[in-house]
Amino acid sequence: MSITFTEGTRVPPDVLVRELDGESVILNLNTERYFGLNEMGTRMWSALTQSTSIQAAYETLLTEYDVDADLLRQDLQHLVEQLIEHGLVEIHS
Repeated sequence: MSITFTEGTRVPPDVLVRELDGESVILNLNTERYFGLNEMGTRMWSALTQSTSIQAAYETLLTEYDVDADLLRQDLQHLVEQLIEHGLVEIHS
């Protein structure tokens, strides 16, 4: 799957998200499958859904965490790919 960081993400209308104690549960109503995100995954999710692009989310996270930039980029790309694969986010230009 090829994504570019200039693209943005959006949550489809058939996906529900609930946050509790810093972690998230995401339910895809079409597949009736749910997924859990730990605290860092939840923060990445928030950055992705509140930013205009994946790059903007990446830059936000980079300022918040003391982490290797390349590692963060890889982790964020992997998360986005997994979210797309399970129908939890869609990509838009």
